[in-house]
Amino acid sequence: MSYEIIGITVLWIFLYGYLIVASVDFGAGFFAYYAKITGNDHIINQLISRYLSPVWEVTNVFFVFFFVGIVGFFPDSAYYYGTALLVPGSIAIILLAIRGSFYAFENYGSKRSNVYMFLYGATGLLIPASLSTAMTLSEGGFITESGGTVSLDYLALFTSPYSWSVVFLALVSVLYISATFLVYYAARADDQKALQLVRKYALFWATPTIVASLTTFIALGQHNEVHYDKMLDLWWMFGLSVGFFMIAMWLIYIGKCYGWAFISVMLQFFFAFFGYGASHLPYILYPYINIYDSVTFESTAIALIIVFIAGLLLLIPSLILLMRLFLFNADYVKGKK
Repeated sequence: MSYEIIGITVLWIFLYGYLIVASVDFGAGFFAYYAKITGNDHIINQLISRYLSPVWEVTNVFFVFFFVGIVGFFPDSAYYYGTALLVPGSIAIILLAIRGSFYAFENYGSKRSNVYMFLYGATGLLIPASLSTAMTLSEGGFITESGGTVSLDYLALFTSPYSWSVVFLALVSVLYISATFLVYYAARADDQKALQLVRKYALFWATPTIVASLTTFIALGQHNEVHYDKMLDLWWMFGLSVGFFMIAMWLIYIGKCYGWAFISVMLQFFFAFFGYGASHLPYILYPYINIYDSVTFESTAIALIIVFIAGLLLLIPSLILLMRLFLFNADYVKGKK
């Protein structure tokens, strides 16, 4: 296996970690606000707060690792994406700042505010929508280079069915992943009222998620036929993804093994995410960035691989320790600590 493949695989693992952890965080914020406006905040908001309090500050660690790594491994990505994502990227950064600030105001301030909760919940959907733009742009057809100047065709981006299908998939996936985790978390807390409520959320958002996945797959076939054909060659990975989706929904529907249900959801997105990434290779951005042509010097790449693998080996045990101290601690989950 070449060092280019190893490098992009390590980065993809970081991005997958961010996909799962951030989805739970973003979706929980939205559900907290939704519960408040529907009068169910007394049922689940304490549960959500117990989850968010210890983890909201570390959610973006995965994303920072990926961002630094992609620029370090493939310097051309800074040139092309840096210009094209100036507006959507700036919006995402502003939304992340708003989300963090108003979470602190809402939870640690002296007054509770519906405005703070609204901003926290709304950013939970707007951030993944803005970040999904990078995935859309990677398929090509939106970025042009002329005379050494990179520009983004906003008209093509906003009128593309594929672009909107990716945004829709990002939104419903966040809510689906978050809801399935909260089902497991409520079961751990032995909070039956919260469990029944979030269980309804999980079952409801399952259908839009699978519909959005199929819609995005079809739209990709119309937008980038080469990538679409490569995804068909990896049909077994997407088949496994659908299989784990069915397992997760069956377990949640019958009300058993919620922990295994969430693991199935993680595996569902693992196979879909890595199937998408593997079929995208060797391109990071069609047709400008190729992992073999755009990689940094070999010595630098090998050093980065060592550092990022070491970072991964440090980050994962740290998260496990955090979960054991808080998320999987029976007294903490039940609100006794």
